[in-house]
Amino acid sequence: MRRVAMAAGLAALLAIGGVVTLDRLDAAYPPPLDPAPLSVEVLDRDGALLRAYAASDGRWRLPADIDTLDPQFLKMLVAYEDKRFWSHPGVDMRALGRAALQLLRNGRIVSGGSTLSMQLARLTEPRAARSFSAKFRQIARALQIERRLSKREILERYLTLAPYGGNLEGVRAASLAWFGKEPHKLGLEEAALLVALPQSPEARRPDRHPQAAKAARDRVLARMAGAGVIIESEVARASDAKLAGRRLPMPAHAAHLADAVVQAEPDERVHRLTISRRAQAGLEEVAARAARGLGPRVSVAMVLADAQTGAVLARVGSAGYFNAARAGWIDMSVAERSPGSTLKPFIYGLAFEEGLVMQETMIEDRPGNFSGYRPRNFDMAYQGDVSVRTALQMSLNVPTIRLLDAVGPVRLVARMRRAGVPPALPPGETPGLAIGLGGAGLTLEGLVQLYGGLANRGRVRPLHYLDDAEIAAHPPSVLTPQATWQVADILSGVAPPKDAPRLGIAYKTGTSYGYRDAWSVGYDGRHVLGVWAGRPDGGAVPGLTGYLAAAPILFEAFSRSGVGLVPFPPAPAGAIRLAASDLPFPMRRFSVSGGGFRAGAPVEPAPEIVFPPQGARIDVGLARGARVMPLALKINGGRAPFRWLANGEPLPDAYRRRRASWVPDGGGASTLTVIDAAGRSASVDVFLE
Repeated sequence: MRRVAMAAGLAALLAIGGVVTLDRLDAAYPPPLDPAPLSVEVLDRDGALLRAYAASDGRWRLPADIDTLDPQFLKMLVAYEDKRFWSHPGVDMRALGRAALQLLRNGRIVSGGSTLSMQLARLTEPRAARSFSAKFRQIARALQIERRLSKREILERYLTLAPYGGNLEGVRAASLAWFGKEPHKLGLEEAALLVALPQSPEARRPDRHPQAAKAARDRVLARMAGAGVIIESEVARASDAKLAGRRLPMPAHAAHLADAVVQAEPDERVHRLTISRRAQAGLEEVAARAARGLGPRVSVAMVLADAQTGAVLARVGSAGYFNAARAGWIDMSVAERSPGSTLKPFIYGLAFEEGLVMQETMIEDRPGNFSGYRPRNFDMAYQGDVSVRTALQMSLNVPTIRLLDAVGPVRLVARMRRAGVPPALPPGETPGLAIGLGGAGLTLEGLVQLYGGLANRGRVRPLHYLDDAEIAAHPPSVLTPQATWQVADILSGVAPPKDAPRLGIAYKTGTSYGYRDAWSVGYDGRHVLGVWAGRPDGGAVPGLTGYLAAAPILFEAFSRSGVGLVPFPPAPAGAIRLAASDLPFPMRRFSVSGGGFRAGAPVEPAPEIVFPPQGARIDVGLARGARVMPLALKINGGRAPFRWLANGEPLPDAYRRRRASWVPDGGGASTLTVIDAAGRSASVDVFLE
């Protein structure tokens, strides 16, 4: 009798539904349509999900967007759950009438007749148990919902709140957890399972009840074939497909960085980063595999950036965020460690900039004493006299300290600070020569920013991760374009590590004292990638070196990053590699030590070009089509003889007087450089018309 009463009441409701107005009901009992708490999302530069966080109630709940869902899934869902969804007012009278008749004939509920609008009402206002009063309330709420929301909004809300097993709600969370993909990439068999799951989400969980899940999926497929939504041949193929047997973890790419940006802006639900998910995923895989080969407690960190904009394309803080054995929760990309030999290119760059050396200048690699500081080479051997190019490529320590002694460690630190990368020094301590071999603290992130200047003609872009970060119009300079070209020309000639492909990148390695940190930083004409390997607790790893451990990771990571390698830019005016025989006499051997000149050195001031002045526009007859007139060159100071270079090419003669002349071979921007007998130099940039 109770079932008969329910059926009669349902029929009465159908009659009343067309008469009763909802205005008064709406005013007195508005439907609870406040949005449920949603998962926080961290997105990459293209909007792809990097990492998600559970909502405040502990559920994975990601908003659904119809435009990004698989069209076949939507078609199947509507056909299976509510085929007149797009036309009914929230209640499908035909479906309810059919349900009432089936109840009367069979004495049990055969079909419920619920529309998607009614199911949304149940999800937003959960019922304690199935009852006639609960169904009545759903109907009323569905009619209210239809008055307030569009069909699209109703469908999107349903697909955001529908249960899919455990703490999964919404089709996006379900698709990521069961299939590891966004719902616009669903296969037919996957879409069918997601249509079936919300009806009995716990009883049909594919990880716990695979047979029930497969049976429900196959029923959806068969019914869709009968309705003509899909073809029979596709049903057979999809029914044979293997079922997802386990629940996958939610995406956690760039986990350390995601944590940082979420903590910095806790009220934001969506965070958009400059990270490329493809590059991030590739580098994370490389880091995890490399760490397994280096030891059980070794971690790996990497930072990949666009040197022209400062945008970080990938940042790997450890070899596995959830790997406790490697202390994976520690973000080693921002940990201060000794950078080893990785600062050497900047020391050589300053020496090039100051005109102290050229690439084929000979320099001593022999034991030296610098006011009590006695550096030794890594292998404890010495090469004797070597070229500056060879010294940097072999990462020889003693020649590096000779150059740093000449340019001054304070100047190196000043350039680093100008670039926004100040090294960590003991409180109150003045920078000393040891900084050239790693005697300071630096982060991998800072090192990549610094090397970005080498890849960007000397201009350093501060690294940034947020998609809306402002980019400065005039970034600071760490070296001149000519000096950075010289450094890149040398480092691009370093042989790749064993079994690594030759990628056409410039790179430098470094190893800290005691084998605690292995570094490798490389760059092309636009991108810079830094690698660190070591133990997060600072423990030594015997045999861990930059060349053997970090460099192979660098080359593999560049290959797996997905960024196209960009050629180095052409040499700027004034930058050229001269053969040893073509060097000006003062440049053939480095002769500066201890921050001053050796015995017998001149007391004259350094040379200064007084004509042409810096930035001058000079008429040499090109605009009139006349014969090009010689350009007078004048200097003050310096010690004769003087060697002049025009756009990097030495003039034929050495001059003992402080006057010279030069006949240009064309117009436009030119760089003039003079070098005196002590190796000191001065340069000006002019424009010839």
